[in-house]
Amino acid sequence: MQGMGAGAGGEDCPFAFNFDAATFKVGDVVSYRVVGNPTFQDMPFVGELVEVHDDFVVLLPDSSNPDLRYRGTRETRPEVSADQI
Repeated sequence: MQGMGAGAGGEDCPFAFNFDAATFKVGDVVSYRVVGNPTFQDMPFVGELVEVHDDFVVLLPDSSNPDLRYRGTRETRPEVSADQI
């Protein structure tokens, strides 16, 4: 995402996202959504894939807390259920 930052001309987004669920691999950075809570509706979150399975992924939402993991759907922007947050 280019030109989205503050300041004259904006700055490039510091993340390189993989939006192709067919090519997901461990270590990819993805944008995910939290579903089931209107507070988070349509708000983008960033996570790193730590597991990739045929029908779901496991995300690391915060690299400073490696024990915190969320299970999400395997799609362009994975969905994480709000009850995990």
